Amino acid sequence: MTLLSISADSHVTEPGDCYVDRIDPSFRDRAPYAATDETMGAIMVIDQGRSRVPYGMIAAAGRPVDAIGPFVFVGWDELHPGGWDAAARVDEQERDGVAAEVIYPSVGMLLCNHPDADYKKACFDAYNLWVAEFQAGAPGRLIGLGQTALRSVEEGIEDLQRIKDLGLRGVMMPGYAACHAEGDYDDPRWDPLWRAAIELGLPLSFHILTSGNDQPTNPQFRGPKMNSFLGIIRGCQDIIGTLIFGGVFERNPDLPVVCVEADAGWAPHWMYRADHALKHHRNWLTSAPLSRLPSEYFRDNVYLTFQDDWVAWHVTDMVNHERLLWASDHPHADSTFPRSQEVLAEHTAGLDPGVRDDILWRNCAKLYALDVAAMGAAR
Repeated sequence: MTLLSISADSHVTEPGDCYVDRIDPSFRDRAPYAATDETMGAIMVIDQGRSRVPYGMIAAAGRPVDAIGPFVFVGWDELHPGGWDAAARVDEQERDGVAAEVIYPSVGMLLCNHPDADYKKACFDAYNLWVAEFQAGAPGRLIGLGQTALRSVEEGIEDLQRIKDLGLRGVMMPGYAACHAEGDYDDPRWDPLWRAAIELGLPLSFHILTSGNDQPTNPQFRGPKMNSFLGIIRGCQDIIGTLIFGGVFERNPDLPVVCVEADAGWAPHWMYRADHALKHHRNWLTSAPLSRLPSEYFRDNVYLTFQDDWVAWHVTDMVNHERLLWASDHPHADSTFPRSQEVLAEHTAGLDPGVRDDILWRNCAKLYALDVAAMGAAR
């Protein structure tokens, strides 16, 4: 039996012309571009060589573990063409048994950590134009999200409107706004942005690896490098705590926030620990008093995406399962592609079919106002 599923977190691998052909001309000489490295193969060069993104590591779904690494040559012809070609992407969805995917960037994730706010703005504007074109290639099955650098609250609101006008369905936020003068996300000066997102119907997403301090190369992670893999979810957890304890959901109760690719099995304990903190240390709060327990804001306002998280399926009664979103993460190395149906059959065995279907597709369809019937027609 093929389970109807919508991936709430999948990615593109931005093509070589994504930025170059669409970026503000004043930044064209710094625009990310495609190249072939003698050692790594297919790469994207960022900001005149400031960094190089090996596509063989990013678009590694389905590859053997020993064929993934920074020094493994992977040519452009070995990548999943669905990373940039909409028709090929639908073929890959069919192969994996997925009805539709919410689309996030790959290079754009890393650009969130670039120190030049103006450069980020130029790159994100270019990407938004490209991903709208990509989405148009299969609008019932490719659900594109835009990016914003947040150089100011006012500009962020303008970005949200442009993203909405492009027909994109949500916004991937940087872990830290480019504008530090407005404070962190719990500062009330950001409230107009949250209200704009609500009014425009654009869910806001915070993805792992976009906060700088959640990078595997960060020296805060002690011990062997493998230990950093367990720590990369911390960036998203910190953002959730900032929004809850900072009163953002208290002041903006209808704001939906998506925590992306940080798994979900940890959520029950985090909610318990957050309630414990408020009950025993409420004098630590610097915001106005909260009228509800932290776990209540979490249950109502925070969505969690996860892919290969067996634990998440076994704690659905300890969280609001209507805020859980399954994802395939295609074509990244952590993806369940091309075995998503096999993994889902194993992980959901014995689960109430209604709860299962909520997590596999219904919650995502409601959040992004998707036409599920149109997906079937497109298949």
